[in-house]
Amino acid sequence: MVTIIIPVLNEEKYLSHCLDSVLSQDYPLEEMEILVVDGMSTDGSRSIIQQYQQRYPLIRLIDNPSRTAPYAMNRGIEASRGDVIVRMDAHAAYPSNYISALCARLVDLQADNVGCVWETDVLNKTAKSLAIREVLRNKLGVGNSTFRTGCSEVMRVDTVPFGCFPKKTFERYGLYDVRLTRNQDIELNKRIVRNGGSVYIVPDTRCTYYARETFSALARNNYLNGLWNILTVYYTKTFGSLSVRHFIPLMFVLSLVLGLLLSIFSPFPLLSVLFAYGVAIGGMSVHLACKERLNVFCLVAAFFVLHVSYGVGSIVGLSRVLFGKK
Repeated sequence: MVTIIIPVLNEEKYLSHCLDSVLSQDYPLEEMEILVVDGMSTDGSRSIIQQYQQRYPLIRLIDNPSRTAPYAMNRGIEASRGDVIVRMDAHAAYPSNYISALCARLVDLQADNVGCVWETDVLNKTAKSLAIREVLRNKLGVGNSTFRTGCSEVMRVDTVPFGCFPKKTFERYGLYDVRLTRNQDIELNKRIVRNGGSVYIVPDTRCTYYARETFSALARNNYLNGLWNILTVYYTKTFGSLSVRHFIPLMFVLSLVLGLLLSIFSPFPLLSVLFAYGVAIGGMSVHLACKERLNVFCLVAAFFVLHVSYGVGSIVGLSRVLFGKK
């Protein structure tokens, strides 16, 4: 028996794509239950869920007045009847073998969590959204995380998205940390590994994650990612909850601020940082524009918005920790 848990909060744009892909799994529907845990959505999400419920009795709607993903996951786990828990995201779609492939590997590897690569895509393909998609696939944009860059063999890793867990994993290592509005999946996976458990990424299947499609939405999302990187370290009291790559945008923005301050004496430090960064993202943008036939100016803008918003979020998080405003 597999329990699929999908946290939802105002996801009417993506929810049908997600549920259709879950209901198209090659895993027997009679051995699945789908728990959609809704954070009291104010858009059309609840109506969509209720329409699917009328057609598919395996779908259950659970209220989540706390509204955040870790609370949703914990409510779902506590209400689950399955031997296996699969965490899914409403912003994504899944191939038909997603559950069967991960469950098979879960048994073969005797793992505490198994996941796969996610492929970034967008629903509406414009010059801007396609540039954002490409930047979110690129190592210069998002770092060297294996689940983003791809794998061709089974690997032990420190985290995977949308994992497949034996239910006993949560009995052994604990539930999701409800203090973490973001990074709760990363923190849980790293907690499992830190305490002797095993997390694997496998090449047998993939999922598709739908990215934000405007620069303003990209900035908002990554500002919060950067903010919660700092707050995650604060709440968990360990840098081991994250990886070095999560703090590189912070170092970049701090170097800009430091260069700006030093420009009182000399413009060289600031100009050096801007030149090096411009060469890096400019060169990569030209390469991607030629290779994928994308707009080079949109690519440059996407890199810049991603890195700066992420770094600024981290600076705000740092200030909140230092001045007691969590």
